[in-house]
Amino acid sequence: MSEAPTPVLILDGQENALSMARSFGRRGVPVAVAAGRHCAALRSRYCRWRYATPEGRTPAGYWRERLIDDPPAALRGAVLLCGSDAAIEFVAQAHAELSAIYRLDDHDPALHLAMLDKQRTLELGRAAGVGTPRWWQVDTAADLDSLPADIPYPCLIKPLHSHRFQQVFRKKYWLVEGAQQLREYGQRTLDAELGFMICEQIPGPDTALSSYYTYIDDSGRKLFEFTKRVERRYPYNSGGGTCHATQWLPETAEAGRRFFEGIGFRGLGNVEFKRDPRDGELKLIECNPRYTAAQELVVQAGIDMAWIVYRHLLGHAEPAPSSYREGLRLWYPGRDIWACRELARRGQQALRTWLRTLLRPIVLPYFRLGDPMPGIPMSKTELRARYGP
Repeated sequence: MSEAPTPVLILDGQENALSMARSFGRRGVPVAVAAGRHCAALRSRYCRWRYATPEGRTPAGYWRERLIDDPPAALRGAVLLCGSDAAIEFVAQAHAELSAIYRLDDHDPALHLAMLDKQRTLELGRAAGVGTPRWWQVDTAADLDSLPADIPYPCLIKPLHSHRFQQVFRKKYWLVEGAQQLREYGQRTLDAELGFMICEQIPGPDTALSSYYTYIDDSGRKLFEFTKRVERRYPYNSGGGTCHATQWLPETAEAGRRFFEGIGFRGLGNVEFKRDPRDGELKLIECNPRYTAAQELVVQAGIDMAWIVYRHLLGHAEPAPSSYREGLRLWYPGRDIWACRELARRGQQALRTWLRTLLRPIVLPYFRLGDPMPGIPMSKTELRARYGP
């Protein structure tokens, strides 16, 4: 009789958690999801155990109570995978306790916490020889008053910890157009007791954005490498991606390797760059030491990162993929229609060009005929996006 497969515990996330739940579930791996109650993976037919954070509870407090203080017997020894910054923070801070119950991936908890700090990420990137945007540290209201007069506008009030900022302001950062706005939004952020920096906005279109993914084990071996680029975001130059495309980008891969090797990174990492038209250099935007929203795109391209990592953690070596499917698009229909309209108003992309990008094979982040329930509420969200932002 064959041994039952080791369960997987997916901690938080949204479309990335759903992609992982489906991938493991199709392979017969028992799946548990601990996440916010609106997480799509909780509605998947492949989710066996559901731990939705109750209303009024903090995720970290509930996860500690449910997963550490009284861990489910069926999940002892489960492989734990993170789908959000809050999950990364929780695992890093409770690493010793969690590693006594679950299987965690190869990583340095202190370095994972450093990757959640956007300013520290830039500092480490600069030390590793990677291009970075300029930034200015702000700790107090007096620092706002003493900023140099030559700060370029527009610029960003960029929180040190995005997930904490989003809980308060429902956005990733403030885009500011002038000194008065900088002072106003900076003070609002200080009043919320959130750390931030002033960061220059790299000019150029959203198509200048690209990402590198890898997993580095304790010996320094890379289990896979993958790159993709952004086709569109909404709103332009500040919002979330609405269309991504798979493509092997040697310069992005080289910059990603330099960053990860330079900081001694281990585990799963995604690092994002933007090419600066002023000097042609790829500039570091951020690093996510976790699975990202583009997880299903990577899976459909032929690199199931979560499965490769799961097998690695259980001691089963998988041959590193030598290639993957290029030209595949991850598409968010509702928001991408608004992206198309905005680009048309700007004179930056004609309708026929937008349509041409969608003639390639498309991956949808939520909907699957064989697992329709997670896609229903998310489709409503997309419809709202279609008929008005």
